Amino acid sequence: QVQLVESGGGLVQAGGSLRLSCAASAGTFSGYTMAWFRQAPGKEREFVATINRSGSRTYYTDSVKGRFTISRDNAKNTVYLQMNSLKPEDTAVYYCAAGGTYLGVGRSDYGYWGQGTQVTVSS
Repeated sequence: QVQLVESGGGLVQAGGSLRLSCAASAGTFSGYTMAWFRQAPGKEREFVATINRSGSRTYYTDSVKGRFTISRDNAKNTVYLQMNSLKPEDTAVYYCAAGGTYLGVGRSDYGYWGQGTQVTVSS
């Protein structure tokens, strides 16, 4: 079992930056692939980015490539999402997830989820 708590969301103007954090309960954090998903109002939850257990490999959805960076610190049991050049279409609740599938992009690849943090980008 792992518990995940996201933080760092907020309101930002288009073109701005935010850094999301996801703290995991102590234990086997380094044994999980970690990911960020997001869900906009009226839409399904979608994949954003994933990182492998060691942090050496990452994968992003096309719409955030070059703007978002996922990273992790296994010593701190924390995964991050640095979001730059934010756009209004990035507005969503962002969720952290932990799972066992190598660089999984589907919701079913992840068995543990945080409660989410709201990101709102104004135009």
